[in-house]
Amino acid sequence: MIEYQNYIGIDIGKFNFVVAVYNRSVTKEYENTADGIAKFLNDYKAILSNSLIVMEPTGGYETELLYILCDRNYATHRADTRKVKKFIESYGNGAKTDVLDAKALAHYGQERGKTLTLFLPQSMKSLELFRLAQRRNDLNKMLVAEKNRFKLPSSKTIQISCKNMVKVLSKQISAITEQIKVIIDADPILKEKQKILKTIPGIGNIIGSELLILLPELGGQMTRRTIASLAGLAPRAKDSGKFKGYRRTGHGRSGIKPLLFLAAMAARNSKSHLKEFYEKLLARGKKKMVALTALMRKILVIANAKLKALASIKGGSEAMEVPCC
Repeated sequence: MIEYQNYIGIDIGKFNFVVAVYNRSVTKEYENTADGIAKFLNDYKAILSNSLIVMEPTGGYETELLYILCDRNYATHRADTRKVKKFIESYGNGAKTDVLDAKALAHYGQERGKTLTLFLPQSMKSLELFRLAQRRNDLNKMLVAEKNRFKLPSSKTIQISCKNMVKVLSKQISAITEQIKVIIDADPILKEKQKILKTIPGIGNIIGSELLILLPELGGQMTRRTIASLAGLAPRAKDSGKFKGYRRTGHGRSGIKPLLFLAAMAARNSKSHLKEFYEKLLARGKKKMVALTALMRKILVIANAKLKALASIKGGSEAMEVPCC
């Protein structure tokens, strides 16, 4: 068991991040830029190597700092926002500021440090892949918007403009997709992982690569229940005495559910055990959305199990046979 000498909490925003060390009253604020990150690393270089650093996911604004810390082998945990919020509430703290949040994260690390898992990137190219995936998602949103504008009643000039934008955006999306493919193909481990994910009905090149990029914990030490909870696909019990509440899913990492939804939609139309699983749920009287959510969860659990099997092979790059779903 690692014994940490310091616990550092970092509250990250779009433009700035605040750093707090447990049991120290002084906090520091830095710009969330390359220069700001470099200044933070220099200011805290004396204690970073023996510290546990805790931060929350903030829509990708934490990614740059997170990967840089991991690249330098600093122990870093990306906390579950919901768990940290409940932790803060358990102390009766109702106020919220960036400084208080940073201190709370440091306290959370100090109290839960022995049970927290460290964030481990799958590849040295993980940050670049994440940036490319985010850019592709942004361009896809713009593409959908332009296609919708093209369908609206408008002048010929506007329609031509929309049509040209669709061509430009489609070309850019294709170029980024190709760049992601080049990076993954150049990494033996990522390439093998994507190959294995594609053996699961419903998962193709794009969904496979997006899962590897947005869910690097896939195939790690997480159990099937933990990985389902991380993705927001674990049904949460609401029982009390004789009352049996309706179980709902929620609070998952951003961007994962839409991918698994598309995979499930494709899998339910495939000739596979996943289609049989979906149809059995419908036959038992389950609502279509409930059955589809269960199928999403099953796809994720299978993916996690297959990549775990790959990790157990020495070198992680040999060909392997895993029983299909």
